[in-house]
Amino acid sequence: MNYQASHIKQRATKTEVEERRAALYGIVSAMKPMTVRQVFYQATVAGIVEKSEAGYNKVQTDLVQMRKAGTLRYDWLADNTRWQRKPRTFDSVEQALLDTASLYRKSLWADADCYVEIWLEKDALAGVIYPVIDQFDVPLMVARGYASLSFLHSAAEYINDLDVPAYIYHLGDFDPSGVNAAEKIEQTLRELAPDAEIHFERLAVTPAQIARWSLPTRPTKTTDTRSKNFGDISVELDAIPPDRLRRLVQSAIERHLPKRQFAILKAAEASERDIIMRLVGSIVEDAP
Repeated sequence: MNYQASHIKQRATKTEVEERRAALYGIVSAMKPMTVRQVFYQATVAGIVEKSEAGYNKVQTDLVQMRKAGTLRYDWLADNTRWQRKPRTFDSVEQALLDTASLYRKSLWADADCYVEIWLEKDALAGVIYPVIDQFDVPLMVARGYASLSFLHSAAEYINDLDVPAYIYHLGDFDPSGVNAAEKIEQTLRELAPDAEIHFERLAVTPAQIARWSLPTRPTKTTDTRSKNFGDISVELDAIPPDRLRRLVQSAIERHLPKRQFAILKAAEASERDIIMRLVGSIVEDAP
């Protein structure tokens, strides 16, 4: 982060710390799940902390202490930068069958006239928008800034084999690197999937969103070689409130899978899952 150094040296009183933590709790409980940096941005907008490195450190420390004290749930804060690989195992065949039945998901896009992907610059934000992605059965592609050629090749191969148009929505920082990364992703996908019909849209952050939502800004890094003619201000994707970010993603998806169609497909999914559960139950009962 590139924030101005804080000149405040006074140590906060116990009452001030408690009031600040209560305000942070209100932010997180209303917008969960969200990242620590998203909490920080919302805290600066609300005037809870200053927009500086010191302000970020206060938020980070408070959230750690609140979770350790049990006053803030761990799962309310998202962190997809660390994860574990572990094979899925079962105690019995019965458990495996029941788990498989309960996890049944109907392909919502099997008969759709298009294909939709969400591309995300920051893996830390994956947990923030995943509830929407999961609900609507849409792939989430985490590029981590500039996507590797291997990752782009794999994505392009799939898109190139489609019989329907591909709609790709990109979420990234509004700064020289973030904007350029999105441009490079679009350019490379078009080069590697020449037979595909690709519609690419930068969903966030856009100049219109910055103005309309009064998003917190930071100075554009002059050390970035792409900063020439970009402008003086930059905005991180984290600056968009998480609930608004999720609505933005959902709205983009619903352009292609209307609510009525979604409701019908989910009802069919529930009915089919019930049939599978009954079949599994009869198999288990008949087992020796």
